[in-house]
Amino acid sequence: MPEPKETTHTLIERALIVYRRERSGIWQCRYKVDGVWQRASTKQSDLKKAQARAFEMRMEAEIRRRSNLPVITRKFRDVARLAVERLEHEIAVGKGKRSYTDYIRVINDYLIPILGKRSITSIDYQALDELNIKRAELMEKVPTQSTMLTHNAALNRVFDEAVIRGFLTEANKPKLEATGKKSERRAAFDMTELRALLANFDAWIEAARTEQSKEMRQLMRDYVDVLIDTGARPGSELLNLQWRQIKFAMKPTLKHTGEIDNTDNTDDAHEEIVLPNLNRSVEMVVSGKTGTRTIVGMLRTVKALERIAERNYQREDDEEEPSITDPFKKLTVPTNTDFVFRTKNKEEQTSWQKMFESYLKEHNLLTDPITGNKRVFYSLRHTYATLALTNDKVPIHTLAKQMGTSVLMIEKHYSHLKVVQAIDQLRGEETRRLIDAGGVVDEIYTSKRKQKKGDTVKGAA
Repeated sequence: MPEPKETTHTLIERALIVYRRERSGIWQCRYKVDGVWQRASTKQSDLKKAQARAFEMRMEAEIRRRSNLPVITRKFRDVARLAVERLEHEIAVGKGKRSYTDYIRVINDYLIPILGKRSITSIDYQALDELNIKRAELMEKVPTQSTMLTHNAALNRVFDEAVIRGFLTEANKPKLEATGKKSERRAAFDMTELRALLANFDAWIEAARTEQSKEMRQLMRDYVDVLIDTGARPGSELLNLQWRQIKFAMKPTLKHTGEIDNTDNTDDAHEEIVLPNLNRSVEMVVSGKTGTRTIVGMLRTVKALERIAERNYQREDDEEEPSITDPFKKLTVPTNTDFVFRTKNKEEQTSWQKMFESYLKEHNLLTDPITGNKRVFYSLRHTYATLALTNDKVPIHTLAKQMGTSVLMIEKHYSHLKVVQAIDQLRGEETRRLIDAGGVVDEIYTSKRKQKKGDTVKGAA
């Protein structure tokens, strides 16, 4: 049996011990309550005072246990970090949900900075009111109801961790409510505005004062094109895209142009011109808020990627130009870890939002006239969803997969489009024709007032 150290003193056999760590002048204590060992600092450097404090702490803990209260308390920040560790572990072993990364961000960016110094047992409604005020200050806006739901879920993970470790009882957990403002209709571009947005890029790029600025504007235009064409989330989904994560595809068909072929000057030369339509597209593996998924980009995306490849990868004099039927053959190899949305010097753009805002403001496109909100890159994602639902009749389940969201979220944010989406059916041309056709009105529908007047006349006769 090992000899007890001089820095360890047993006050109650197998129930209360006072000890001092190496290089520390403060005495710690360990005490058992309800069969569980607890550790705490006596905050005393004098041994006798430390022993007296240890007895008090054990007695207080026993009283708290009998009152159905947590035996010991901990700072919120300590419990929050334990909750983060548990979330990270669950993600690492494959048991984590997609939302766990959001919870970790909320805990680190908002909950710990605001509530960190408080005791986990002192998070009352006054503390939650303070959280709401300071959170809005950090965000520089009132959070939406959906944002509040995420924050509340993250806070509940901290409270759950406190319950697991005996710092809090289930009965003492605060009840949270998502009282944020309701989500507003998203700012987007209508078709006229979208055409203006795209048509003004060339002149804007040429007006750049330096070659570096010109290259950044070109790259932003390509980024915008891909956002409009795919509905990807602005940010990491495309900015972290590598060439090896792209797969080119092509499905040629014949396309009737509607033009008349009169080249042989004969009476029978009246067939429409038929040209091949290559239907070029790409599949891209992107990672972001909801994990990893494959999205599809059509011709606009292909052309944007071709422009980037031409700027960033110089061809040798004897090297053939990329084939239109396989333009990324040398770039999409498994060993190419280059990021796509970079300059020739592999520089990453960090101020695109400011540049985009300046571009929109210059062309009178910054403010959405419907919502009155300022447009941002996310407006392109909302524009994509709007056009896909109204013009392309994309099934909502397919759209949800492409955009990496749920059918419920699409229905929530784009429910106002259901009437627009059904505009052809709502024209009701046949119904209107039948209504306007007229005809004899059945006597049963004659005005009651007229009927009474007629009966009076008959009676008088």
